[in-house]
Amino acid sequence: MPVVKISGMSCGHCTGSVTKTLEAMEGITNVQVSLSPGQATFDAKDDVDLTKVAEAIRGLGFDPEV
Repeated sequence: MPVVKISGMSCGHCTGSVTKTLEAMEGITNVQVSLSPGQATFDAKDDVDLTKVAEAIRGLGFDPEV
């Protein structure tokens, strides 16, 4: 289960945006995004590129660390 640390989230809307974005990505399921400790966890198929996951989160205005 990959863990992506995310800086810059401050509310439920932030976690909802990240959740919705990750759930829309091919090969990602069971998305859990938490303000504290500021991270996202999910199940991913072997071919999921974590760099693309980070780019999608960055596109929302947050700072991911994979």
